[in-house]
Amino acid sequence: MSIREKAVPFESDTENVSAGLTDALPPTLALPDEPLIRVRPAGPWSAIELKEVWAYHELFYFLIWRDLKVRYRQTVLGSVWVILQPLLMTLVFTIFLGRLVRVPSDGVPYSVFAYAGLLPWTFLTNAVLSSSHSLVGSAPLITKVYFPRMLVPGAAVMVRLVDFTIASVILLAMLFYYGYIPGWRLLIFPALALELTIVALGLGLWSAALNVRYRDIGTLLPVGLQLWMFISPIIYPSTIVPERWRLLYALNPLVGIIEGMRASLFNLPFDWNSIGVSVIMTLLLLVYAVYSFRRAEEGFADVV
Repeated sequence: MSIREKAVPFESDTENVSAGLTDALPPTLALPDEPLIRVRPAGPWSAIELKEVWAYHELFYFLIWRDLKVRYRQTVLGSVWVILQPLLMTLVFTIFLGRLVRVPSDGVPYSVFAYAGLLPWTFLTNAVLSSSHSLVGSAPLITKVYFPRMLVPGAAVMVRLVDFTIASVILLAMLFYYGYIPGWRLLIFPALALELTIVALGLGLWSAALNVRYRDIGTLLPVGLQLWMFISPIIYPSTIVPERWRLLYALNPLVGIIEGMRASLFNLPFDWNSIGVSVIMTLLLLVYAVYSFRRAEEGFADVV
């Protein structure tokens, strides 16, 4: 037999060799009908494994940094937009509500009164809207590798928290301009900001999980947030609400948060009842949001 005949075997011989090798494999190497191991999240009522979340903290930082770069890419003003949004809204409401309608502001100049409410509201709405689309926007990453999916909407909320911190500099400047020197009550402000962040995270988790399956959420959510603004003390004080409706009104977690922030900034007395109710409602919202998110988490990679 020549060298060429040895180098090019017949097709039938190749098939016979392959069949012989397959028959020679031990039965234990044969692929089962069902997978032996399936990577899936824990049950919806199981506790969040903080150790696992911490193991992916570098990915969490990367997601935050990625979103920050994407937001300010190819923009002329950059981070100035963070300040302009609540500032322009304050200007509009000051002219129409503060000057024309004469909406009461608890003895505080309406411009700084409105900005103190619009600043946390802008953070909340932007955080919820961006986190609601975060899972859909990160579909290539979610479908390829496993990591705690909560990191994606959590990173979106943290990005907006950076914006909130930057825009708070203008709030401090306005306080000094109007002669308000913050006292010990200002120490409560970070706790209320943390509670507001938890509200944004809870709504972000819940809306992100729904938006993966029902894309109508992306259209309905801005409308719902706009309605929520007018039933919250953003551009008016809660003191205009009749006394008999105060307890029902306080079920809105933003009532205790916004009014508490204003009290800490303007040295006003705290309404501890509304703050306590808002804390309870915030915790209930977070528990429900985490439950809903973990219940839907298993199907994200298949649906998104």
